[in-house]
Amino acid sequence: MTTTRSGRAWTSQLSAYRAAVQRRVLLVLTAVQVVAGIGAAAGAAAGTLAVRHLSGSDTVAGFAQVGVLLGAALAAVPVARLAASRGRRPALAFGYGCGLLGALVAAGAVAAGSWRLLLAGLVLLGGATAAGLAARFAATDLSRPGHPARDLSIVVWAATGGSVAGPLIAGQVDDTGSHLGVYALTAVVFAMAAVGIVAGLRPDPLQVAHEGSARGAIAPERSLRSALGVLGRSPSARVSVMAIAVSHTASLALLAATSLQLDRGGADAADLGIVLSLHVAGMYVLSPLIGWCADQLGHVPVLLGGQVLLVLAALTAGLAAPGAVAQSGAALVLLGVGWSCGLVAGSALLTESVPVDLRPSVQGLSDLLMNAGAAVGVLVAGLLVTADAYTVLPGTLLVLALPMATALLLARRIAPAAQSTQSMRSMRSMPPAPAPPAPAPPTGTLPPAWPPPSGSSGHLLT
Repeated sequence: MTTTRSGRAWTSQLSAYRAAVQRRVLLVLTAVQVVAGIGAAAGAAAGTLAVRHLSGSDTVAGFAQVGVLLGAALAAVPVARLAASRGRRPALAFGYGCGLLGALVAAGAVAAGSWRLLLAGLVLLGGATAAGLAARFAATDLSRPGHPARDLSIVVWAATGGSVAGPLIAGQVDDTGSHLGVYALTAVVFAMAAVGIVAGLRPDPLQVAHEGSARGAIAPERSLRSALGVLGRSPSARVSVMAIAVSHTASLALLAATSLQLDRGGADAADLGIVLSLHVAGMYVLSPLIGWCADQLGHVPVLLGGQVLLVLAALTAGLAAPGAVAQSGAALVLLGVGWSCGLVAGSALLTESVPVDLRPSVQGLSDLLMNAGAAVGVLVAGLLVTADAYTVLPGTLLVLALPMATALLLARRIAPAAQSTQSMRSMRSMPPAPAPPAPAPPTGTLPPAWPPPSGSSGHLLT
């Protein structure tokens, strides 16, 4: 009895400790996401204009966004490896450090008048995008069961302010057309984000999750091969990765093509700004509500709803005339909400489908695929608009979204039956479980004062 009571007391103290760490993790990640979002949005918004200014070519300017996405895809792998081997803190700091270096290279390129060097800087700038995406997974490392989507959505929602304010601040900082000041600002912002992660993300949430997991503090798998193996064995992980990639690719490709189509149709800068703001609002503003729905209603239904919204967005955009601002704006709002459903619910489902030691590698593979797919999508979108074949793109997105929606519908029907059958088999073959021994306190990541004294208010990190 004494052993059982001590085990329960330890479990209660560990839960309180993890909850306190999670509160701090969410606070730090949210603050950093607000700051870093300004730099990411400002740098990306200035990229296309700066490349066009230096190269004098609209075609070359189209590679600016592709460069950022390619950089995010390439950085996803080392960010995941660092997270697996050393924790979230060095991984996120590395990503923002790459963004800082990219901003400095971009500033030097603008000063030197080299669009080729500027494209290289934008690729490095994608490292900050990779860090921002990885931050959403860091928010789920210590989530309570049934709450990963809510925690994740808070960090996603925090990017709203930066995504809206970044381009506006960029315009105020440098209206000379050179964009040198924009990249100087971006460098400062990413430096602040890196310092915030290094100083504030303590203790490391992924290390605490390893200590508290049933498998203990074990060496995590870091290879892409192991991540591919997980996707081959886990239908839910496979479906979530596919849904995230389709949502991200469809969102960025259709956004890029619709913006170009509106510009070619005679829409002025004010109309384009309103349409893009509505799209950003659709992406981020509703993310906490989407996270709550994913936790309460299930991840697969929300993913399915997101694919339906992508289909509606593609149809609405495909039927719009070149200068139809209202109809195109409605399509981009639907597109933004569909993206949010895919990212929030898909990321939460992926996290819950994979053991703690395998999560970083699988999450990194997911980010690699989503950004690589988006880079290809944006490139194809630009080529189609240039060739006066804009309507082909919505049709292509339908070809992607409809099979994905069908797969999610089948997963929703099959998964409960499969889980029930597996549970019945396990119960029939399982011998009676012995009484569990009292767990040993975790080591390595907890502060020396752990466990907290009785009567603690729970503010263990101040």
